Amino acid sequence: MISYCNNDTICAISTPPGCGAIAVIRLSGSEARDIALKSFIPKANKTLSHSTCVYGSFLDNNGEMVDETVTAYFQAPHSYTGEDLVEISCHGSVYIQKTILEILVSNGARLALPGEFTFRAYRNGKLDLAQSEAVADLISSENKQAHDVAVRHLKGTYSSFIKELRDKLLHLLSLLELELDFSEEDVAFADRTELINLLETIEKEVTALAKSFELGNALKTGIPVAIIGKPNVGKSTLLNALLKEDRAIVSDIPGTTRDVIEDVININGYPFRFIDTAGLHATQDVIESIGIEKTIERINKADIVLHVVDLTQTDIKSLQSEIDEFTGHITDDTKKWIIVGNKEDKIDSVPEWGSITANGLPIDTVIISAKQKLNINQINETLYQYVESKGVTGVPTVTGVRHYEALIRALESIASAKKAFADNVPADLLAIDIRQTAFNLGSIVGDISTEDVLSSIFSKFCIGK
Repeated sequence: MISYCNNDTICAISTPPGCGAIAVIRLSGSEARDIALKSFIPKANKTLSHSTCVYGSFLDNNGEMVDETVTAYFQAPHSYTGEDLVEISCHGSVYIQKTILEILVSNGARLALPGEFTFRAYRNGKLDLAQSEAVADLISSENKQAHDVAVRHLKGTYSSFIKELRDKLLHLLSLLELELDFSEEDVAFADRTELINLLETIEKEVTALAKSFELGNALKTGIPVAIIGKPNVGKSTLLNALLKEDRAIVSDIPGTTRDVIEDVININGYPFRFIDTAGLHATQDVIESIGIEKTIERINKADIVLHVVDLTQTDIKSLQSEIDEFTGHITDDTKKWIIVGNKEDKIDSVPEWGSITANGLPIDTVIISAKQKLNINQINETLYQYVESKGVTGVPTVTGVRHYEALIRALESIASAKKAFADNVPADLLAIDIRQTAFNLGSIVGDISTEDVLSSIFSKFCIGK
């Protein structure tokens, strides 16, 4: 376990490893300015004062110039970490970066641990725990939606929502504990029905947060879209058309795809992870059977299904039968189901499939020619509109497994509290479940945390952040 609990001055390279135009080296701690000024000599009689950038020379211990740098100083508590903070911008030579870092260490600094700068921001009250984790999400965001969610978390929107829920629980808890204080006088400070209603309101909000994890997590890894269908209907051709490259092998021989092929594309800011699967059909081929098993597994994990059919061989009766066959393998009947009628260039008229359903729910239909790349954008638009309708803009969205697990534990405690209310148990026993729920919510923002949890979170950060 990494220990972050110290007060010395730390330093690290904060830009990505390797050679570039510039690099940034950070120092944080009470001696950051003094350590930097042992080697940094400002030009034109400038001084290193708060919130300023100064041009000068960085010298080695022999007085020889290593590089010309721009150095910024931020005085505590007005810095990212809440401590004195120095940022040295130098040329991006690997040798220059390494030499400056070695000089800073010889001047009295220590190499930072992974995530130690952000940990100090958390420790000094500049960020709560959820905001600290949002820093890592922001750095790793690869699309607009993931970026926007991370920014909202960093600004504290999500933390404020969690804290409001926790405050409601603490208010409920205070009423119960007042009853305990005056138990001998047989005084009730709140109607039990009112308390149950408050608890159910909190439960709905926590449930909505927990459900948002499915989409929030998908924004990081890509919203899973399974491309399914019978053999040789054009699934791999469709994948290649969506990706605009020959990612999957295309052949007229049925059963060419025997393994799962995945790739991610960005559609209007949302990442979609397309999964080309083996065609579902009866087979005696052992290898192909394994591919079909993987197909079923991936269909169950997907949020959206693109069901590809050959328009030259499909009528409404056989299509409904085929959908029913596929849905028989699926445990979740709420998946978005989209029929993709392929080979439009080989038919005279477009079929009417308005009565087709999947698990009793109406479906969307897109008619395309994957080979000719006709109407591929209609698939993109259908996928985008579906995810957009689920909505992440302006609402709290859970993106971390740690948060999701804390919410699930909170819901378990709420369920226990509701049962206790129904059984009319004493206030002191009710208070245990309410207190546990508040504890679980508080652990998300760091109101309650352990050194093990902190170490687990911050050790996953890159060094220099």
